[in-house]
Amino acid sequence: MPKSAKYLLIGSTEAYSGKSATVLGIAHQLKEKGLDIAYGKPLGTCWGNSSGEVIEEDVEFVAQTLALPPNRLQPTVLPLTDTTIQRRIMGDDQVNYPQMLKQYQQMQGPDLVILEGPSNLEEGSLFDLSLQQVADVIGAKILLVARFHSLLIVGSLISAKRRLGDRLLGAFINDIPKERLEEVQNSVKPFLEQRGVPIFGLMPRNDLLRSVSVRDLVEKLGSEVLCRPDRLDLMVESLSIGAMNVNSALKYFRKGRNMAVITGGDRTDIQLAAIETSTQCLILTGQMRPHPDVVSRAEDLEIPILSVDLDTLTTVEIVDRAIGQVRIHEPIKLQCLYNVMAQHFNYDRLLTDLNLKLVATP
Repeated sequence: MPKSAKYLLIGSTEAYSGKSATVLGIAHQLKEKGLDIAYGKPLGTCWGNSSGEVIEEDVEFVAQTLALPPNRLQPTVLPLTDTTIQRRIMGDDQVNYPQMLKQYQQMQGPDLVILEGPSNLEEGSLFDLSLQQVADVIGAKILLVARFHSLLIVGSLISAKRRLGDRLLGAFINDIPKERLEEVQNSVKPFLEQRGVPIFGLMPRNDLLRSVSVRDLVEKLGSEVLCRPDRLDLMVESLSIGAMNVNSALKYFRKGRNMAVITGGDRTDIQLAAIETSTQCLILTGQMRPHPDVVSRAEDLEIPILSVDLDTLTTVEIVDRAIGQVRIHEPIKLQCLYNVMAQHFNYDRLLTDLNLKLVATP
C-alpha cells in the first residue's frame, strides 16, 4: 500500500518574506538528496494567463523549475482576488473550502508535500484558509520565513508561536544585514530557541537575490525601451536618483553598484555621468527624448534606456518596491539561492524534525 505523505507548510508573518524562494531552496535540496517531493499552493495570489488558460504563476514556475510531473502538484483551491472576496462578502460564495482542502490528504506516493502558505497569519481567514486553518485540516507542520528588518522580529515570532502552538516547526530568518549577523546568531537565535521557536537557518542579505531584472522594471513601470532591448536581462541591485548637480551626482554614482538611475529626460549631464558608472539601466521621467549623444554612448556600453510616463516620486516608489522582493525567476538567481541556502539552512535538522529518512544509495 502506498505510504501517506508528510506535509510542510511554508508561511510568513508578512508579505515578501521570501516564501517562494524558500520553497524552491528546500524542494531542490531534498530532491537532490533523493526524496520524492510534491508541491502546492492552496491559496492562489499570483495569477497570469497562459494560452488562454488562467494559471497560478508561482505554481507553474515551481513545477517547471523542479521538473515536477502533474501527479506531484496539488491543485490551488481558491484564487484570492477582489472578485472572490466580494462574492464571499455578499454571501454568493458558500463553499466549504476546508472540505475541498481535504483532497490534499489523498495524495499517495511522495515523501513530502511542500505547500506555500498565505502572505501572513490572517490572509485567507475569510475563506477558512488561514495558515493555521490549512495546517490543521491537512496535519501539516509550519515553517515560518521571516525577513530581518529589526529586533522587532523577535516579538512577531513569539506571537506567532503562541498562535500556532505545536503546528510551528520553527523559523528561517533571511535578509540579515551582514553587520548584524553575529548579533542575530548570538542573541536572537538562542532567545527564540529557548522559547520554543527552533531556528533552521540565518541567511545574510544577498544583493543578487534582492535584485530585479531590467525586464521586470520595464513591465512594472510600463516603460518604453529606447535602446538596447537585447540587454533587459541585466540585474539591478540598487536605485539612485539623479537630481543634484553633476559633480555631486558623479561622486554619488561611483559609490553605487549595478544601479538603476532615475533622472529627468532633460538632464543630459546626469545621464552621461550615470552611464559611465556601474549603471544597469537609465530610467528617464518626463517623457522627454534623451540627447542623441546619450543614446549613442548607452548603445556602446550596452545600457538600456527606459522612458516612463510617470513622475519621479512614483517611479522611485515602484523601483524601490521591486528591489528586494526576491522573485526568483532568473537562472543566475536560482543558482545563487541554491548555493546560499545549502550554506545557511539546516536541512539535516529539518529531516529529523519531520521524521523523514533518506534512502541509502549503494
